[in-house]
Amino acid sequence: MLNGLERSLKVLNDDCSAKVMMIRSSVPKVFCAGADLKERRTMSPMEVQSFVNDLRSAFSLLEALPIPTIAVIEGAALGGGLEMALSCDLRICGENAVLGLPETGLAIIPGAGGTQRLPRLVGKSVAKDLIFTGRKVSGAEAYSMGLANYCVAPASAYSKALEVAREINQKGPVAVRMAKQAIDEGFEMDMTSALKLEEDCYENVLHTKDRLEGLNAFAQKRKPIYSGE
Repeated sequence: MLNGLERSLKVLNDDCSAKVMMIRSSVPKVFCAGADLKERRTMSPMEVQSFVNDLRSAFSLLEALPIPTIAVIEGAALGGGLEMALSCDLRICGENAVLGLPETGLAIIPGAGGTQRLPRLVGKSVAKDLIFTGRKVSGAEAYSMGLANYCVAPASAYSKALEVAREINQKGPVAVRMAKQAIDEGFEMDMTSALKLEEDCYENVLHTKDRLEGLNAFAQKRKPIYSGE
């Protein structure tokens, strides 16, 4: 399963026609409940470490995709499941969602990026609360703390994600990719370096056909038709 995810991510990374990716579950009331603890009991520490390293690598590939990614969360997103959602750009939850990193209750810590991505998203103090206690939060609470971008009625997360994806798809594809690069890479830099990065990313959209199409469409009071060029 993990190998399949990595293969799919690598294909998407090289697909210039891809604009948005969504991750959702086909299992009712479960987005992803994390590791199989019965299986973990039969694994040696070395095998567990290898598995967690592979998981961390896969989620890093997900995070590094050049296109926007959306986690569609209905039901449980726990442990590695939440860590996968944290690797996405946006998280859309149903009100019945349950999110948490319960690892400390098993005498371990989140090992696939949770200790790093969660504080960057919700702040260090809130992340410590969630990780130290291992407590689970609802979709509404996740939204209130900035863990989720949207919280909608149960069973409505996918339709909301489609709405957001369609809105993104109407924008210039190169501009969206450059905006993601500027935000993600600039977040780790000092302001002077980040502003230089923004300048470079802006330069990449300045000479595109899409930029001229956007200006012409505005002048002609019509919707732009972007080609990604």
